Amino acid sequence: MTFDCLPGATPLNSDESAGLIPKHIMTQSQLNEWEQSNILEAEKWMIGKKFSLPQIAAREFICKFHRRMFGSTWKWAGEFRKSNKKIGVDWLSVSASLKNLCDDLIFQITKNIFEINEAAMRFHHRLVLIHPFSNGNGRHARLMTDVILISQGNRRFNWGDSKAMTTPTVIRKNYIDALRAADRGDYQPLKIFLGFL
Repeated sequence: MTFDCLPGATPLNSDESAGLIPKHIMTQSQLNEWEQSNILEAEKWMIGKKFSLPQIAAREFICKFHRRMFGSTWKWAGEFRKSNKKIGVDWLSVSASLKNLCDDLIFQITKNIFEINEAAMRFHHRLVLIHPFSNGNGRHARLMTDVILISQGNRRFNWGDSKAMTTPTVIRKNYIDALRAADRGDYQPLKIFLGFL
């Protein structure tokens, strides 16, 4: 099974594609719908729970949350990728990079280095840039960012609806362009996209 890859999305290799659990899925749109129902279950699980910052900012939580989001879709959900992609750190550096990201987030928030929206936005960008998993990194990073914001008593970011982020829309293009600008050290477009500039 080969799935279409949106601009800015990471294609799966044949081993990763073979990890698809539901055998009835034949098209990209079926896969998107199935994954979205998985993600909604993870959101339901998240709502109303109280997580401390040290709980969230941990590699174990990051993996567990990915598994909650995609565990009914992919056998390898919650496991770090085992190959390099067109985006992301070297696959052998994923664990150490996530540890640094989590340590930085805790430091930035507890020491008031950035206000919470800025810290969460920077966390989101770096998590996408690390690209720890074979699939679902953007969706996972967006929901992880929301968990951080909620844990600190803030509102979630407005990312646009799920359909806009899984199809080639202007919203998705603006999001990808904003992430690429952040890759170059320019966070202004991402702040504008998230509506807090």
